Amino acid sequence: MLVAYDGDRALKLALAAEIDVILLDVMLPRTDGLSVLRRLREARLHTPVIIVSARDAGSDIVQGLDSGADDYLTKPFELDILLARVRAVARRAPAPQPAYLTFADLKLNPGTYQMQRGDRTVSLTRTEFVLLETLIRRAGMVVPRQVLLEEGWGGESDVSDANLYFFVRALRSKITQPGEPELLHTIRGVGYSIRSESC
Repeated sequence: MLVAYDGDRALKLALAAEIDVILLDVMLPRTDGLSVLRRLREARLHTPVIIVSARDAGSDIVQGLDSGADDYLTKPFELDILLARVRAVARRAPAPQPAYLTFADLKLNPGTYQMQRGDRTVSLTRTEFVLLETLIRRAGMVVPRQVLLEEGWGGESDVSDANLYFFVRALRSKITQPGEPELLHTIRGVGYSIRSESC
């Protein structure tokens, strides 16, 4: 079980980890729960979300469901009711994602830590694989450097932007060979993005 005590951390965890069901409070510090939920859905994350909130007005429930929640449970509630709701939304969860992650002509194989593009198959280090997986899962979006540092190195304090730059440069050389369209783009001052169009 993963726990986040503010909206920013909740968003990072939800986007980074494989989670079966998310229990989301509306009244979170820093970024509120509804904003977190909207950003998760904009990122095409389909993990079931149950809002648990003391806000019990009909308009609050409608707003939560319209923002992308799969269920809405008002406080206080009994634990067995919460568990039943969790089981119910888990049964409705989307089918598991395919073993391969793909974007354009790029294919990532989690079972072998290999990347394929066209006729090429390239082996990746663990860190390269995690970074590329994170980028592909958020294809078209800008992934901040801090998110990639946390994903690649687990928040180790002695890891810097220089480490990330080194791995991204190595990864870019494996992804794109001469004559192939560039897929991995640097968004200066922010982070990186996997997308087809030029930056």
